[in-house]
Amino acid sequence: MVVTMAWTSTASLCCRLVRITPVCRRAPSRTLCSAVRSTDAVDREYADLNLRPLYPNRGHHLRIRQHVNPLSALFVVATEPPEWKEVFEDPLLPLMVDIGCGSGRFLVWLAKNSSVRRNYLGLEIRQKLVERTQFWVTELGLRNVYFMFANATVSFEQIVSSYPGPLSLVSILCPDPHFKKKHHKRRVLQTPLVDSITRNLCLGGRVLVQSDVLDVAADMRERLDGYSDVFEHVDSIDKDLRCDTEGWLLDNPMGIRTEREIHAELEGATIYRRMYQKTRCFSSDYSISSVDASVVQLVEGPMSDG
Repeated sequence: MVVTMAWTSTASLCCRLVRITPVCRRAPSRTLCSAVRSTDAVDREYADLNLRPLYPNRGHHLRIRQHVNPLSALFVVATEPPEWKEVFEDPLLPLMVDIGCGSGRFLVWLAKNSSVRRNYLGLEIRQKLVERTQFWVTELGLRNVYFMFANATVSFEQIVSSYPGPLSLVSILCPDPHFKKKHHKRRVLQTPLVDSITRNLCLGGRVLVQSDVLDVAADMRERLDGYSDVFEHVDSIDKDLRCDTEGWLLDNPMGIRTEREIHAELEGATIYRRMYQKTRCFSSDYSISSVDASVVQLVEGPMSDG
């Protein structure tokens, strides 16, 4: 009798454990379903580009690192600017630069569909993404968009200052949040980059920043709000661009969402946006070399992202 009761208790426990096990394994399938829905949503948003057939040998999706340490010694050398007349049909058109352009679909769509006559430049620190996107550009025959493998923190000034036309728009859309406080210095919008954007942007030019992480959006907002002698927020200039009570833009002003924006909104996240317009000239008593020195001081040396 004792043996039977012991066996029965053990069997009951095993059954309970067996019943629990499938419950614990459902989370990955839910994540997979969410990823599939996100991919489908991106494909629908960018359906008119028809990009899937354009990369048959390497596949539509790439296996890449999602997070890169921009302060690694691998990325401290500034990227040389291109020969603008070779990459753009008309290098005198106003230029939009998307910093951290990711897959590049956002800029490709704008280059193909926007009614605004301008050139588009995407800067991305993950080389595989740049190679694929530039392949798309070539296959689509677009001559008003170009992508570069570059760390914007150290290369923006050198690249953009060489452009022969006006810099009219800079966007930083859902950048890597680098959540840990000790890694905040890896965030892309640091003071030297803000200075460079402010100096090179033409009068009337705009800066658009957004994130689905409030802390990151607030950090970018604080940095740009610090240049109130140069920038005004667009809602004080254009009444069609409305803000909520906290000062965040209510609507996407670009006419197309980025991939991260699509994923985040599908998960129920809020997108925090600010757009600034340059209304006065930027004056500074330091040279470009001092900006470069400030950037170099941020470098941590060889290390992996983590």
